[in-house]
Amino acid sequence: MSDPRLIRSLEQAMGSMVYDALQAPDVLEIMLNPCGLLWLERFGEPMRQVGNLSPEQGRQVVSLVASSLGTTITREQPVVEGEFPIDGSRFEGTDFPIVPGPSFTIRKKPSTVFTLEDYVDKGILSPNLLPFLHQAILRKCNILVVGGTGSGKTTLVNAMIEALSRLCPDDRIVAMEDTCELQVSSPNRVMFRTSDTMDMQRLTKVTMRYRPDRILVGEVRDGAALDLLKAWNTGHPGGIATLHADSALDALGRLEDLVAERLTAPMHRLISRAINVIVFIRKTPEGRQISEVAFVHGYDSANHAYHLEYVLKSNISVNQGKWYQEYIKGDCNA
Repeated sequence: MSDPRLIRSLEQAMGSMVYDALQAPDVLEIMLNPCGLLWLERFGEPMRQVGNLSPEQGRQVVSLVASSLGTTITREQPVVEGEFPIDGSRFEGTDFPIVPGPSFTIRKKPSTVFTLEDYVDKGILSPNLLPFLHQAILRKCNILVVGGTGSGKTTLVNAMIEALSRLCPDDRIVAMEDTCELQVSSPNRVMFRTSDTMDMQRLTKVTMRYRPDRILVGEVRDGAALDLLKAWNTGHPGGIATLHADSALDALGRLEDLVAERLTAPMHRLISRAINVIVFIRKTPEGRQISEVAFVHGYDSANHAYHLEYVLKSNISVNQGKWYQEYIKGDCNA
């Protein structure tokens, strides 16, 4: 538990602008640049400059967070990363010599879960795709949410989890993550977190013994992808996970790379059977945008290519009617 005196000192050092941003439910990220400019990103909006902090304030914030994590920030160790002691948000801080002045980024732990309907209201999600995603969840499709760093993958996944908890309240959900970011409201849930001695690969094996109806993963990032794909493909459909990738198609290649960390043999068939729907979200000058949604039909061995059927591509809706008529005939993994 954090020292109350340290918390008070931290609140004083960061000032009212940062404190108020931490309390605001629509603020997603708080960023201090080395020049002292303070930036915020709110849900459905681009980043905006909101003020500044002095070098002394910025350096004190970074130093106090380092102290709360049992370390110090020095010229030899100019980076501090971990949980922000006030609310558990993800904190990354730096100082000289790798930057000219103190700097940090706080990726807020969600205090409010935005719904898929909120995404429609903000213009991030096409209204036509809302029933598509609801059906994908109901039919136990394995959904991969992909995008670049800071594109909003986890926030979108939390919106899908909210829909899952509402549409399938009796499902037992088991989630795995490195940092506490997934928000699951279902009463029948187990939340696993990695540690120095328990990595994602080992947690996946533990999860399989916990009788999950749905397996959720905060981020797929290493050879543990193989275990997750096997789990999703062998009696545990209906999962949701995030992955760093630059498009729906790129996500499948990225999975190949991760699986290759464990196996040399190609696993195209496993990947194409385990992943049913890919949702690509990206940052634009206007804010975040869901710009690709694709259904994975399989892998064409003759042409060495995955067969993707796009429901949304380059922000243009296509094949809307086929979802109900062709794509889902019973469960995705039946």
